[in-house]
Amino acid sequence: MSIRILAESEIKQAAAGFFAPPLLFANPKNLYQRRAARLRKLSENHPLQNYLRFCANIADAQLALLQNAPIAADDRLSAVKDNADLLSRQPLHWKNWQRDPIWIDLLQQLLQQIKPHANDTILATIEWLEKASNNELNDLADQLLRDNCLPNQSDKAIFLWAALSLYWTQLVQQIPHHAKTELGENRQFCPVCSSAPVASMIHIGEAQGTRYLHCSLCESEWHMVRVKCSNCEQGGKLNYWTLDSDNAVKSESCDDCHSYLKALYQDKNPDVEAVADDLASLFLDDEMEKMGYAKSAVNPFLFPPE
Repeated sequence: MSIRILAESEIKQAAAGFFAPPLLFANPKNLYQRRAARLRKLSENHPLQNYLRFCANIADAQLALLQNAPIAADDRLSAVKDNADLLSRQPLHWKNWQRDPIWIDLLQQLLQQIKPHANDTILATIEWLEKASNNELNDLADQLLRDNCLPNQSDKAIFLWAALSLYWTQLVQQIPHHAKTELGENRQFCPVCSSAPVASMIHIGEAQGTRYLHCSLCESEWHMVRVKCSNCEQGGKLNYWTLDSDNAVKSESCDDCHSYLKALYQDKNPDVEAVADDLASLFLDDEMEKMGYAKSAVNPFLFPPE
């Protein structure tokens, strides 16, 4: 199964048939506020307290830029609002979408906001990014989006991704917010921008018990049934692991593809947040890797050195 974004002309015709929405779009202001607050809460008595609080400062900076320096409407997206063919092919695919230079402006403004919270090591990275040419920054962004890492330059990745994600999240607000489920493949990637998830969210409320994968780039969430591996879509060899006393954070492992993805349960703790809780549960990642499983997710605040 796959998920397709609907053109405006298709929305009224299809809306009556939905039960659980196949695609959920972020409210950016609420998202960054919740993320910063959750990171600070999780930082209390945490071995990575300083880093979690630093990441909260980045979420604060993203929120400030969203409110004070929002990007303008992109004419290219106005042109696809009623084009069903274009919308069906991941209209904001990270590889195909031509980034506007505004993302670099967002990066530079974000760096300025982070400076007061940075130590000497981080200040050196910020200085390098400030002096880099647009071509250098775009080359690094291309590599980061393609490989989800920057070998030997992982210190730059967190800032680049923060700016790219803020850019993509605002672009998503400019496309139709309805979708439907169809036959297809590659459900492990975001149907909007084709990026990997951060984690899966098990929702409460009207979508009680429904699983959505949370995108690491554009912050959208897409529905995936819980009886299949979120990476290879096989079933029958799934196991669940946790170090969390309230079982709000678990790792779902698959013995078919030997991957795992965190699952966050809102019924156990309604405050769980995809990026924050995935980052704060790094000790669970260590245990999963010791057992031979590879993570099928990307966390915007955690990039491997290689």
